[in-house]
Amino acid sequence: MVPEQPARRSTLSRRGLLKGGGAVAFGGLSIAALKLPMFGIDPVQACPNGGAAKDVSADERELVISNWTGYIDPRKNPKSTLAQFQDQTGISVTYNVDINDNAEFYAKVKNQMRACEPIDRDMIVMTDWMAARMISLGFIQPLNKGNVPNLDKNLIESLQGVPWDPEREYSAPWQSGLTGIAYNADLVPEVSSFEELITRDDLKGKITLLSEMADTMGFFLKVTGADPVDFDDDEWAAAIDRLREVKESGQLLQFAGNNYLQQLSQGTLLACEAWSGDVIQAQYDNPNLKFVVPEEGLSLWSDNMMVPNYATHQTHAETWIDYYYQPEVAAKLAAWVNYICPVQGAQEAMLDIDPSLAENPLIFPDSEMLANTWDFMTLTDEKQSQYEGEWADVISS
Repeated sequence: MVPEQPARRSTLSRRGLLKGGGAVAFGGLSIAALKLPMFGIDPVQACPNGGAAKDVSADERELVISNWTGYIDPRKNPKSTLAQFQDQTGISVTYNVDINDNAEFYAKVKNQMRACEPIDRDMIVMTDWMAARMISLGFIQPLNKGNVPNLDKNLIESLQGVPWDPEREYSAPWQSGLTGIAYNADLVPEVSSFEELITRDDLKGKITLLSEMADTMGFFLKVTGADPVDFDDDEWAAAIDRLREVKESGQLLQFAGNNYLQQLSQGTLLACEAWSGDVIQAQYDNPNLKFVVPEEGLSLWSDNMMVPNYATHQTHAETWIDYYYQPEVAAKLAAWVNYICPVQGAQEAMLDIDPSLAENPLIFPDSEMLANTWDFMTLTDEKQSQYEGEWADVISS
């Protein structure tokens, strides 16, 4: 079990509105290498000129970003990280919170990107599996490394060398997180494994599982003896069958995407599959909510800043990346969003903001915790559609 710490709260978590998508490879401390299928398109040849547009950053002090909900400190505060970025650089930021789901956002922009048309954004933030997919499809611009020295200098070791972007030429992690188990210690003994979560009689009818396929099915692959990073159709079928059995047994109250911790605190739930940042925030109001590293390990994911094809303010996007890779800025951001901070030196900087957060392993995990993490296999478009259809058949029936 991970000790709780009081946390600074964001108004709504990054994963609070999430309904689907996936969570995949974390990097150097992963227990298996991510197997990235190439989609038959050379990234630099997918569009004319590799998808590069004329960069008008010198003439237009503007930057357009799409990110997840509740994934930044309060923007209206004149001392916020965003406000200080604008003050220091003179760049006016249009910060959109229009990503609620990886697949949903991809569906919104894919036709334009496939047609080599701009999507009117200079930066998007995608979870690992979708970041890998979009890079492979040639939808993302390489970063000008000279503009992001802090990224190369301060990116934590465990996020370096990911198989789908080994040199971080296309992506820069914004935040990362863990998927494990939460339970209400006022009402139930510790739930130490996912197998316990889905079988214990005292939890029957009072658990939830996440509505994100890769997180939940990763655990079901684990409990049926498969490896989430390397499985075949038969192993997937066995995991889906086990999920169906759990649902039909009455063990599960529902699949949840946004309100599981409120229900856990109220006692409607006794235990649930949960995201680490959500639990940290909830512990501020209810310290009896506990986050557990299950015996099966933790699913570990990262969300990544990327510059899409035909972005016209790439230099400003790179200035943004470099700014947020300053340890003091990264610590200020992490103190609000409460997910894993990707910036080396931020833990020390956090001591001046909130020492309790500097000691929280869900924001600054050590190598021992990271060694107990696992990934979800990156899928081809065909397999993604097949598995999503089979998943939907179970959770919606």
